[in-house]
Amino acid sequence: MLLGMLLHWIVDTNRRIYPSMERGGTIAYISDIGAQKLKPLFIAGSAVTVVLLDLAFFAERWLRHRGRLVRNQSSGERALVWLSIFFALVGAAGLILLSIFDTWRHKKLHDIFLLLFIGGYWLSAVFICWEYQRLGIKNRQHRILRSSFWIKLAFILVELVLAIVFVSTTFTHNNNVAAVFEWVIAFIFTFYVASFIIDLKPAIYTKSHAARFEKTHQMEDGLDVNGRNGLGGYGFVADRTAAHF
Repeated sequence: MLLGMLLHWIVDTNRRIYPSMERGGTIAYISDIGAQKLKPLFIAGSAVTVVLLDLAFFAERWLRHRGRLVRNQSSGERALVWLSIFFALVGAAGLILLSIFDTWRHKKLHDIFLLLFIGGYWLSAVFICWEYQRLGIKNRQHRILRSSFWIKLAFILVELVLAIVFVSTTFTHNNNVAAVFEWVIAFIFTFYVASFIIDLKPAIYTKSHAARFEKTHQMEDGLDVNGRNGLGGYGFVADRTAAHF
């Protein structure tokens, strides 16, 4: 969707100056392009993206519950999961609504929904990153958990810096700079969406009940009844599955 909109503006319209662009701006925002001929594509692409992404959040929770992924070991981890899902839904609503209430006809509403989209998914990433940090500590034998944690942490920090620059340049009316940073933020968000392939891929190897993570007697925060660290509280039944991680 993003590439289609960008190429349409550059190739088909020859970098047209849209009526929604502020005076002096020569680089179109995503929403400037999405408010014109390609509005149906903008709405459809945004809706499909966030619906599938939010389904990935729900799938991650369901697969952990079923033992297809490393199980959550405490109520704190489960709370982090549901917080990440809640803010992902907020971000999804923000993106769909900002694509409908475009910047040309509904600028104030569009800006509000833009903040909901960015803030919602950023907070969602914070909570799911926190979840993976706790999972990684308790399951050090599974390197994929640490990899996913670092990917999400990098996304959080990079997008935070870029969002600050984007907002500051928008309010100071450096429109061309702000537009460039908006495109960069959007494309980096695309890689964040793709990172869930890494998170969900291990479930391919746990279709068999014999290869799933077993839930054993374990208490809050990975400690067993004797107060020992419960690194072994959740494990594989089959060693061959562990090799895939």
